[in-house]
Amino acid sequence: MAVRHRLIKRSVADVWAVLADSSRYGDWVVGTSHSEPREGRWPEVGSSITYTVRVGWGALSGCTTVRRCEEPGILELEADSGRLGAARIAIEVRPWGEYALVIVDEHPLTGPGGALHNVAVDALIQLRHRPMLARLADVVEKSPKHAYESA
Repeated sequence: MAVRHRLIKRSVADVWAVLADSSRYGDWVVGTSHSEPREGRWPEVGSSITYTVRVGWGALSGCTTVRRCEEPGILELEADSGRLGAARIAIEVRPWGEYALVIVDEHPLTGPGGALHNVAVDALIQLRHRPMLARLADVVEKSPKHAYESA
């Protein structure tokens, strides 16, 4: 499993507000150039979004589906990239004093990554998690505070 964490200097509610906004997915998920709703109401279980990832001169399309949601602390996603396979991405947001500790746990389910899952694959996933969590922190910390906390 590839697990990484990041302390975000905002509240759990502020982090959740970004995670629960499907239109912000491309702002923090590394490589995503476009996303839009597909089914349901994000982040309800079963809801999904489609996305485009730019790879060099081309682009790949995929779909991410919510498999588990316990507001405001747990969001588990299945990212399906077609022939590249699918992955489980579990995001946990914990209060850490006045801030939020975000923990991401990802592992491949199907496709080449699932068939060849090993320490090397986990290392590659970790390389993506670091900038993804940095981008999430940046988006959250630059967003307005959650409405009921600003008073």
